[in-house]
Amino acid sequence: MSNYKSIKKYNKVFRLLKDIKTSSVRGMRSYEVFINWLRNNMTRNQFLIFSGILVGLSSGLAGVLLKLLVHYIHYLITSKVHFEDQIVFYILFPFLGIVLTTVVVIYIFKGQDRKGIGAILYEIARHSSKVAPVKMYSQIVQSAITVGLGGSAGLESPIAVTGAAIGSNFAQTYKLDYKERTLLLAAGATAGIAAAFNAPIAGMMFAFEILLTGVVFSDFIPLAVAAVCGSLLSRIILKEEVLFQFTSRHPFDYHNIIFYLFFAILCGFYARYFVVVAKFVEHQFHRLKVSRLQRAGVAGILLSLLCLAFPPLFGEGYAVVKALNNGHVSDIVENSFFRYFNYSQWLVVLFLTLVVLIKAFATPITIFGGGNGGNFAPSLFAGGFLGYLFSLICTQMGFEHVPVTNLVIVGMAGVMSGVMYAPLTAIFLIAESSSGYDLFIPLMIVAVISFLIAKWFSPLPPELKLLADEGKIFTREHDKNLLSLLNTEGLIDKEFEYINVNASFTNLLAQIKGGKRNIIAVLDDGKLAGTISLDDLRPWLFGETTNATATISKLMKVPKVIVANTDDVRIILKHFDKTGTAELPVVTAFGEFVGFIVKATVLDSYRKLLQEYS
Repeated sequence: MSNYKSIKKYNKVFRLLKDIKTSSVRGMRSYEVFINWLRNNMTRNQFLIFSGILVGLSSGLAGVLLKLLVHYIHYLITSKVHFEDQIVFYILFPFLGIVLTTVVVIYIFKGQDRKGIGAILYEIARHSSKVAPVKMYSQIVQSAITVGLGGSAGLESPIAVTGAAIGSNFAQTYKLDYKERTLLLAAGATAGIAAAFNAPIAGMMFAFEILLTGVVFSDFIPLAVAAVCGSLLSRIILKEEVLFQFTSRHPFDYHNIIFYLFFAILCGFYARYFVVVAKFVEHQFHRLKVSRLQRAGVAGILLSLLCLAFPPLFGEGYAVVKALNNGHVSDIVENSFFRYFNYSQWLVVLFLTLVVLIKAFATPITIFGGGNGGNFAPSLFAGGFLGYLFSLICTQMGFEHVPVTNLVIVGMAGVMSGVMYAPLTAIFLIAESSSGYDLFIPLMIVAVISFLIAKWFSPLPPELKLLADEGKIFTREHDKNLLSLLNTEGLIDKEFEYINVNASFTNLLAQIKGGKRNIIAVLDDGKLAGTISLDDLRPWLFGETTNATATISKLMKVPKVIVANTDDVRIILKHFDKTGTAELPVVTAFGEFVGFIVKATVLDSYRKLLQEYS
């Protein structure tokens, strides 16, 4: 028996070596053959864990690469390029960042610039989690140029999109199904976020709270494995100055709860201000009747002027937040035009207030003007500055024992929670980045209250609301998510029976005898005039009324509801429930009749989707 097992194992290895030898002939790489062999000889769970490791390492490495690339660009322009006047520095580089990114998008990536978390959610909902291969590197190139040269945005969203593309394309290469493809897509994004912050738990929370919203999900081990891989790469490769880490903080004192409560409310309202300003700026850029390069030029000039007036707006801003957390606010003020005024605490209050307010403009100008980046870093930056500002005002008002560094730390979680609608991600991200697990209580207070205030204004993040309303991304309502995947055009029964409105009753009887349908469409020059059902004909067929007076126009009924072939399936189902009918006529935008939608067909298609996606 043992000899049989040995022979069987050697046969498997022999087949593997043979496949690798012939792989070049079939156009396959050797490692692809090896992974395919593993897939065929592993259980599903084993292969998913193995895939989670590969995707996690690849996505984590991509995240680390982007961080290092941006750090190196910053080093070059700040240490190797010398300007006699600081004005030239802040005018030149932010402008170049946005314009060069736009040039790269137009001429290298052929105008494909869908970016942000919404792009991942769109691919999950509308493209069965299939992300274009170009996304595995395009986001790195674009965001490195934008943020590296001073764009006031974050790298985390591009890292997440890159990781999602890596996970999706790995799954596509090895012919995995939708559920497994979605899982590995989320694992890639998880690893990217974990690498960006050296925070594996925050990476997993990001996947659960944002990416997998509305997706029935049970596997989590590949996510955990990918998060650990990404975080390990970050810890091994990245240096302290690149990592988002904070060490300075006060011990938690429950007597300070009142500070955290009021500050939480402030974070919630500021988060709302941030997203409203972002939508306003986006709208203004869309209204500009100019080319993409001209729009990038306008955005570049605006951003350069803002960075010139307030240097903390330059780039991601993590270094500035660290300096703030360490109490070096005077150095930050001295680096701006505020150094020309007499230094005082109220001058610092004014400076911080302006930075916090203007940051909400600098970020959308960067992103919607033509750059590439996300709201992770800006929300953390704004939260840190808001925390220091709040603590400074409290101190100036005479309050004692104000936990300044703690307010900076929890402020980052509060604003991020309200902007991203992700309280758990914010809580664990800051807890892991600051080793501040003893701050869980204030972190939870501030993040949750800020999130609830944001939800009070809008149930969904404003940047995703339009996509959700159009059914292009999933929400937490799983039934509606599945219904949004159904295509109305594909549900229409186009093999219908019809009769002209001017036909005789005899023609109608002949139609019924030769037909198989229970409902007949009555057409007038191709347009729907009404419908006739067999139930409507019973009095005429069985002699209850005289056939002599029967006409098509008398027999037909105008439908209670007529739907368009472009209507959403969710709306059509509401029509079915409202009218109590089993079939609804469908017309085009020009009124041409195209067929019927049967309720049973819709429900059957829904059941098949439920089986596939659940």
